[in-house]
Order: sequence, then structure tokens, then C-alpha cells
Amino acid sequence: MKRSAIVVLVLIAGITAMIWAGVMAYRIRKSMDAQPSVSMTMAQPAGNAAAPAAASADSPEAQGLPDLRGKQAPGFTLKTVDGKTVSLSDYKGKAVLVNFWATWCGPCKLEMPWLIELQKKYAAQGFTVLGISEDDDNAQKVGEFATKSGMDYPVLMYSDQLNKAYGGIDSLPTSYYVGRDGKVVAEVAGLISESEMEANIQKSLASKGA
Repeated sequence: MKRSAIVVLVLIAGITAMIWAGVMAYRIRKSMDAQPSVSMTMAQPAGNAAAPAAASADSPEAQGLPDLRGKQAPGFTLKTVDGKTVSLSDYKGKAVLVNFWATWCGPCKLEMPWLIELQKKYAAQGFTVLGISEDDDNAQKVGEFATKSGMDYPVLMYSDQLNKAYGGIDSLPTSYYVGRDGKVVAEVAGLISESEMEANIQKSLASKGA
């Protein structure tokens, strides 16, 4: 067979293959077009009910705290670093900031000057801070730290029962703002600004006494 004839046959075969491929592609496309389209829309809950809203970032639940707002603050009686006995009930009719802290807690050290300043600013209006140390060290060492830091409010040593009463203290600092009526008006886990702290103190002072 001459070379020219072979070339012609190859060209005819290539053209035939292209035509066949085009026909098959057309058939496949028509077959797909004939099938029902699949919706990509997410299914909505029955009755178009909205999904539950997530807890706000500053809510007690989001911070890992029990929601004690509007409830009586759990009472306690603890020893101060100098051996005196202090009860929450001693401050009935006053606003109290129950502040859980520790000597090794960096954020606690940052807020200490604010606590000292706010204690002085609002003491005459019936406000006090009760600093509850979560340290395992003895009271003497905690007392020395408190004196060196200028903490002029009562510093108490924690107890396991108290931790349980307040839902378990998992982060420091943790603060509960108690109103004159003995009810919790705000609770915070972690460090907040001095202005936020002062706003919570003012809420505590504004609450009516029992």
C-alpha cells in the first residue's frame, strides 16, 4: 500500500473517532438534562423556627460560671490572713465584691491597684472588697504579699466548700458583685477593665437593701 493511501486512512479514522465522541457527549448531556435538578438549599427547621441563639460572650454560661444573677450570694465564714473570722453576712446592707485571686495569678496582680482604688473611692458609700486567696501557701505568706501589694481590704483564705458553693472556681480572677440586698448583680471570670469593674460596683450600690 502506498504511503499516501495510509495517510488518507488515518485521517478518515481520526475524523470518524471525533464524530463518534461528539455524538456520545451529546447523548450524555441530554440524559443529564432530563434528570431532576438537586436543590442545594439547606433544609429549614419545621415551621421555619429560628435556631436557638448562642449565649452571649459575656454571659455566665459562656464564662463557665453558674448563673447566680438575681439570686442570694452563697454565704460563707472564713479566716482572714491575720486570723480574724469574717462572714459575708457581716456586710448585710452593703455592696460587696467577692474577688477570688491568688498570689501567682498575673491578671490578678493587674487588677489589684484598681480594686484598692475603687475600695477607697466607694467605701464611704457602703462598699467593700473581700479578697479570697486561692493559694495553697500558709496565711502568713499570703498576708505578707497582701501587705506588700497595698491591699487594704479583708483578705481571706479559701475553702473547698466555698469553691463548690460558687460553682467551682476554674479561672482567676473570678469576681461576684453582691448588692445591698445580698443578691448577685454581676459575675465575671477573668480580667476586665477598671471602668467595667466600676460599673458593676455602681450596680451593686444601687440595689436596694433587704
